[in-house]
This record gives sequence, C-alpha cells and structure tokens, in this order.
Amino acid sequence: MKVFLGVDTSSYTTSLCLVGQDGAVLADLRRMLNVGPGQRGLRQSEALFQHVQNLPLLGAELGSYLSGKASISAIGVSSKPRAQIDSYMPVFLPGQSLAQSLGHLFGIPCYELSHQENHIWGGLGSSAGPFSERFLAIHLSGGTTELVQVELNLETWRMKVNLWGGTSDLHAGQLVDRLGVGLGLGFPAGPELEQLAQTADSTVPIATFHKAGKISFSGPLTALERLKGEIAPEVLALSSFQVISRTLIKWITWAEQKTQSRELLIVGGVAANKIIRRELEQALPNWNIYFASPEFSTDNAYGAAYYAALASGGLLFPQED
Repeated sequence: MKVFLGVDTSSYTTSLCLVGQDGAVLADLRRMLNVGPGQRGLRQSEALFQHVQNLPLLGAELGSYLSGKASISAIGVSSKPRAQIDSYMPVFLPGQSLAQSLGHLFGIPCYELSHQENHIWGGLGSSAGPFSERFLAIHLSGGTTELVQVELNLETWRMKVNLWGGTSDLHAGQLVDRLGVGLGLGFPAGPELEQLAQTADSTVPIATFHKAGKISFSGPLTALERLKGEIAPEVLALSSFQVISRTLIKWITWAEQKTQSRELLIVGGVAANKIIRRELEQALPNWNIYFASPEFSTDNAYGAAYYAALASGGLLFPQED
C-alpha cells in the first residue's frame, strides 16, 4: 500500500501525518511545544530546539505504524510561513531537513509548500469544498490573520495566494491568547476560553475596526482588558469571540465588492471556534462558507500529506457534484 507523508514544524506544534491513496488519514501524530505557565509564546530558538527533540519521538511512532504495512511514496513539508520569496522562520528548518533527507534516502519526491498552503490544503481535504479553481480564504491563527484569494492550478496543484487584507497589529489568535492568559487560562487559550464563553448569558459592546482590507485587534483587546475585574470572565470571553466574528463579517462584506465568488474557506486555529463559525454562517447566508474540520484547523501536517498525494498523482481531487 502506498502512503503519503506530511511534515509540519510550526511555532507551537510538531506534526507528522500519513494519508492513504483514498485520501483517508492513516496516522495523525502531533506534539505540542511546551510553553511555561503565564507565558504567551516561545522564542524561535526555543521552538526549534523542541522540534529537534520531538521529531525522533514522532518518527518512532510512525515507524511502528509503517513496519511491513506500507511504503511512503511522496512527502510534503511546510518550509516557510507564506508562499513569498522573503518568507522565512527558523522553526520550519527541522521539518524541512527531515523531509528532504527522507526524500534523498528513499528516492521519492519531496514537495515543499508554505505553512499557509498547508492549512488551505488541510481545509480543502477535510471540508466539503470549495472545489473551484478560484475562491477566497481566511487564515486565522496566533501568527496569521489574512484574507486571500486562492487560484488553484488543477494540473500542477500549485496555489497562487493573493493577499487581499490583513491585520495592522495583533492577530486574531493573539487577542484570544492574551485575554485568556490574562484571565488565568493556559496557553494556547482558545479551547479554554471557548468553554468559558459557552457559560455566558450576555456580552459587552466592543468597537471593531476595518478599513479597505485592513483590520485591527489591539483596540478591542485593550477595551476587553480594561473591563477585567468589572465584568465576569465568561462575558469577556464571549465578547472577544463576537469581536472577531463582527470584524470578519465586515471584512467579508468588503470582499463582495472585489469578486463574484461567494465561496470562502476558513482555516487556522481560531477557525475551530464554534461560536465564530455559527455567527458567520448566520450573518452571511449569501456565502458558501467552508471550515477546515476542527481537528485539522489547528497546526498539523495533514494538508502537506494531502498535497503530496495530489502532486505525485496518487490521489484524485474531488469534484463538485
């Protein structure tokens, strides 16, 4: 049996993933990087060192799965944050080195893609669309908040990702993490903050900002932090997710003026939030909104494996019914 390996070493997760010839996930191996209590992130050098420690451990798990069962036909690996010439982060070097070495050792193709493309491919593989050659995507995480137009080449499987909008300061995930850590939650704070928000029965009005494709979260975060101690934590939690939702709605409504497309894929760790998903679907009935499945919204290597399977001819891309 042929399988396809994905590798991703992001700022907070070491990931290996195996995909079969039918596109099914056969193994999804991840190790979160250790972030100390009260901390809101890691230095690149600290994260890189932890990846170097984690990869052999995940490799051992992968080896026990592969032993006598399957052979790797192609590898996909995230080698930089975005598909731009000057895009670079040291954390991707351990994964890139491992993937290239395995490719040379076994004489199999190694396909490099950006971490953002990895997320988009993961969304395409785990959701019911879009199947178009051109669509919009929003990447929401602790390190990226971007609205992009995706042009997909159905022959080479390469993506052209055109940036349409971004944040002028904080990313959506940073708003969530900084508020959550300030409320005494662990890092990353998203899942715990969402659980807290589910218990709220009200919200507080917080101003949002969008202008010509640029959005901002520093002002809303400051407003939320000023209310700490005066407003119940669960109300602040729910209000923070509504801030993100209302900002995205402004963003998407603005994009309607630039394209005839009404297909939108949302990926990244923040996209796993059920509150945000629900509010976008209710507010934008004229859009076909697709979300990466929750397990493949956060950082993982599924998208890289899925892309390797397509690029090597080992998998057929689904078509719209």
